[in-house]
Amino acid sequence: MTFTTQAMVMRAAGGPEVLEYRSLDLAFDPDGTNVLVRLVAAGVNPADTFFRSLGPYIGTAEGCVLGHDGAGIVQAVGRRATGFTAGDRVCFCHGGVGGAAGTYARHAVVPVECLVRVPEIVALEDAAAIALVFITGWEAMVERAGVGTGDLVLIHGGAGGTGQMATQIASAAGARVATTVSSAAKAALSMVAGAERAILYREQDFVAAVMDWSGGDGVRAVLDNIGGDGFLNSLRVLQPYGHIVTLMGTPGDLPDGTAYNGNVTIHNVMMLTPMWKGLQSHLIRQAAILQRAIAWLTERKVFVHIQDRFPLEQAAAAHQLLESKGGSGKIILTMPAD
Repeated sequence: MTFTTQAMVMRAAGGPEVLEYRSLDLAFDPDGTNVLVRLVAAGVNPADTFFRSLGPYIGTAEGCVLGHDGAGIVQAVGRRATGFTAGDRVCFCHGGVGGAAGTYARHAVVPVECLVRVPEIVALEDAAAIALVFITGWEAMVERAGVGTGDLVLIHGGAGGTGQMATQIASAAGARVATTVSSAAKAALSMVAGAERAILYREQDFVAAVMDWSGGDGVRAVLDNIGGDGFLNSLRVLQPYGHIVTLMGTPGDLPDGTAYNGNVTIHNVMMLTPMWKGLQSHLIRQAAILQRAIAWLTERKVFVHIQDRFPLEQAAAAHQLLESKGGSGKIILTMPAD
C-alpha cells in the first residue's frame, strides 16, 4: 500500500536551497509491523545539515527526506504491530539517514519498536525536540562516562540542544558540571540547565578556567561537541583514568601522550549508528532511553528549551539559522494541520 503525503525532499546534496516541498509516496504495509504517524512536529539537528551538505549514509541524496526525531498522532497500525492504536500520541527517533524517509514530512512510517507513548501532560513539540539530544546525552554521560555523585564534568557547547540536555542528565546523576559557551546569554541558559560554572571560551582559556574550578584536580569526564583542538585541549583537564566522550570523532593524542599516560578512555558517540547499520537490538535500547526521556519530561525532571519554530515548508530557513551558529537550544519544524 502506498500512502501519499507532503515532505521537504532533497533534490541533491548542497545548501539549504536543495530542500523542496513536494508530494512523497510512503510504503505502508497494513499487514506489517510498522505504524503510520501523522506528524505534529520534528526536530532539526546538526546531523541534518551534515547529510544535506554531503549526502546521506544510505542511498543517494536525491529524494532523501531528512529528520530523525518526530512526534505526532498514530493514524494507522499494521496488523502485526502491537501496543498502539489509532489516536495514540507518540514520539520516536527513526529515519533521515537515507533509506527510510525522515521526519521532515507530514507523515512517517515507523517500526513499532521505535515508538514511545507521549502522555497528555507532555507537549508533542517537546517530545519531538527531546529524542535525539536525550539519547545522545544519556549514551554519553551514563552509558559511556558513567558519571555519578560528586563527579566533575566538562560539557562543551553548553547552551546547545545536546549540551543543555547532557548537563541536565549529568546533574541528575549527582555530578557537578562546568560548560563552555560563547556569550553571557548562553551562559545564563547553561546555568538554568544545571551548570555550576559557565566558561566564556572567547574570553577565557577554558583549560585554565576548568583547572581553577576543579581546584587543580581536573574533571572525571568531558563531553566534546567541538572536535579538533577543542578535543585535544580537553585532554589537559582530565583526571587520570578519566573519560572523554566525543560526538565529533577522535583526532588523536597530544604530542606528549597525555591521553595515553593518563589512562584516559576515549569514547565515540554517534547515536544514528543503529539506523545506519540496521542494529535492531540497539534501536530497541534507544527506544527505552527515549521512554525514560518522556518519563522525565512528565516528572519535570528535565526540560527542552525550544529556541525557534518553523513551518515545515520553511525547513531551509531553519537550516540557515542552525548553520549560523546562533543556536541556544532546539529548533523544530511544525506541520500544517490536516
